[in-house]
Amino acid sequence: MALNRRQFAQTVGVALGAALAAPELAPLAHAAAPQHRPRTANGAIQLDSNENPYGPSAAAREAITDSEAIACRYPDINEFSMTQRLAEFYRLPANQVLLGCGSTEILRIADMTFLGSGKGAIASEPTFETVLGFAQVMQANPIKVPQTADYRHDLKAMAAAVNPSTGLIYVCNPNNPTGTIVSTAELEAFLQQVPATVPVLVDEAYYDFVADPSYATAAPWLGRFPNLIVARTFSKIYGMAGMRLGYALGSPALIAAMRRYKLGMNTNVAVLRAAMASFGDATHVADQRRRMVSTRDWLCAELRKDGRGFIPSHGNFVMIELGRDVEPVIAAFRQRNLIVGRKFPSMPNWLRITVGTPSEMQAFMANLRAIVPA
Repeated sequence: MALNRRQFAQTVGVALGAALAAPELAPLAHAAAPQHRPRTANGAIQLDSNENPYGPSAAAREAITDSEAIACRYPDINEFSMTQRLAEFYRLPANQVLLGCGSTEILRIADMTFLGSGKGAIASEPTFETVLGFAQVMQANPIKVPQTADYRHDLKAMAAAVNPSTGLIYVCNPNNPTGTIVSTAELEAFLQQVPATVPVLVDEAYYDFVADPSYATAAPWLGRFPNLIVARTFSKIYGMAGMRLGYALGSPALIAAMRRYKLGMNTNVAVLRAAMASFGDATHVADQRRRMVSTRDWLCAELRKDGRGFIPSHGNFVMIELGRDVEPVIAAFRQRNLIVGRKFPSMPNWLRITVGTPSEMQAFMANLRAIVPA
């Protein structure tokens, strides 16, 4: 029987209402809630989301503008070109590269691929919340392993937590929010301990900010460890957080399994053209690293001058010890038009600050000294 538009809408509305009313969906919807509340757009200094304040390179901006001419076309050809570029850079076949709408989608796809009811997802506590948050949506068990006394991944405890139901292990390296790293030797030993049947996702979103010689990307180990997945993003050093492009590197089998859960053409021509223009631009990467690391060093020197506790960071952010609950402090900063951090339940007295421009950091320190005197 044919339905008119009103009947169709009513039918869909009834079905949707019934679905939303289903009791089992309530906790899932909560688990999938956005991590951040909307930020003000009235010129506030934004230091809460680990963004690059300098934005894309000049070449990337030009590519974005030029992409207007092909905005009417689907991005498939550009996706192919970007995938090939990444494959060539990492010396991998193209079937070992998967593009995502930011690396956040890569993490979600990993959960959808390897988790489900009764499965377990192991991660450090605290860490970037997406993997464990979406694990709850998948009705899997989020297994939080407390960090070490020096705010690092406790890899021994994480390895010990593996059991036959483990579906995924997440290692954020450098870790968000602590900014600490897992060394190359530590990660290699960990991968040797973990059963080859358990996927290990190493999130290297902040890779480009690390100068410590004990650290390196895990990408060259893909041939040695078939259960290894490496996630990267164009949001940080390349300054494209608002454009959304990330990617995963892994074995052909793991990438093929993950590809089944990828939304078709999940990127756009503007970000793909911008990424092509900036990827591998060593000069731009070095300049961005220099600017943000020097500002990070200045911030840490000021904190040290005040006698404040903080965690030495390998990312574009710093965790600062306040000695009090962080939520009222965040609210006080917001009243002064500075948007800072968010509360991490396992570190309730610590404030994570994104490294902004030098003037933004000066404004932050002036307001920190007023709100929380040293």
